[in-house]
Amino acid sequence: MGMKLLFVADGRSPTALSWIDHFIRNGDEVHLVSSFPCQPAPGLASFQVVPVAMSQVQGEQQGGGRQSLLRKLIPLGLRTRLRQWLGPLTLPKAARQLRVAIDTIRPDLVHAMRIPYEGMLTALAYELEAGNPAGQHRPPLVISVWGNDFTLHAASTRWMAEYTRRALQQADALHTDCQRDQRLAQEWGYDAQKPAVVLPGGGGIRTDVFNPGESGITQREAVVINPRGFRAYVRNDTFFQSIPQILAQLPQARFLCPTMQDEAQAQQWVADYQIIESVELLPFQSRQQMAELYRRAQVVVSLTTHDGTPNTLLEALACGCFPVVGDLESLREGVKVGENGLLVDPSDAQAVAQAVVKALSNPALCEQAVLISQQLIRERAEHGEVMRQARAFYQSLCSKADV
Repeated sequence: MGMKLLFVADGRSPTALSWIDHFIRNGDEVHLVSSFPCQPAPGLASFQVVPVAMSQVQGEQQGGGRQSLLRKLIPLGLRTRLRQWLGPLTLPKAARQLRVAIDTIRPDLVHAMRIPYEGMLTALAYELEAGNPAGQHRPPLVISVWGNDFTLHAASTRWMAEYTRRALQQADALHTDCQRDQRLAQEWGYDAQKPAVVLPGGGGIRTDVFNPGESGITQREAVVINPRGFRAYVRNDTFFQSIPQILAQLPQARFLCPTMQDEAQAQQWVADYQIIESVELLPFQSRQQMAELYRRAQVVVSLTTHDGTPNTLLEALACGCFPVVGDLESLREGVKVGENGLLVDPSDAQAVAQAVVKALSNPALCEQAVLISQQLIRERAEHGEVMRQARAFYQSLCSKADV
């Protein structure tokens, strides 16, 4: 029997859309309240936009459309800080809208995909239900934790900390993409006796799309891909600073940078470091296009100061890329130094350059890494198995709610 599910998520997000698409395709009745204006995914039973944290004027259209005025005028780091300070102020009004949607739809389960600001929003809507329970509906609430929810956002302001705790108190179940965030959730007040599951954030890897292809990794050219785009916690400054040092040892190396074509800062770094002949600043790429780029590359570089288990990293591993990533607790759960990747200080351009050169110059290390990474994907991240576990998790929560 199918379930009636309500997702509270950024409706532009490939991560959210992967979950939504799976349950639609499997015959469930799926509703979406999107925190960002967007086009509804095909097959939704209902769709509503409830903007929070300036989402109606922040960001750019999915797929690389025109940039918003806010994005053009305000630097990335400042935009993040503004949302952390002002975003909580938008939650109470939005929560009343979401409360109406929950009572109208009456879903079997609600899944809020990340804590700021969707989990916070949903928690406040549930608090409204607790204050006036007559005729209102309380389905089980699942909250997903994304890689920077605790380490970047939770302690950024007093209100962000307060709403993080309230979200975890209202949650009936927790989904994280790494073990570290299970521990951090409990430190922020999540009851350890409540259900929790660790699954890839994007619902796992579709290996029919993301795979190494027929040619071996050692037959690839010296190509490095940086799939992380521009975010407040991504050290692209370190990445571009490392490129001249890599080229000094491997002048044939080439660097692929998806979603950076229109980034003025990336264009400036390419000009400043005189690396225009070696770097491709590319537009937004579809899933299939990203898979082809990964299959061109020997090395994937992901330099972040906050992360869980990034979907882009899992996709790159599935396609046979050797990872050079920031030395974070969450990434150490899957990347073992000298076995299937290298961990570096994300602020140290020299260390990044040395790691990339080591990988590009060591075919045996790369071949070993591919074998280990392929096993990791099969055991922990294959889409079909991940979503089977997610469905079983949902069903267990729904059955408890019916008792």
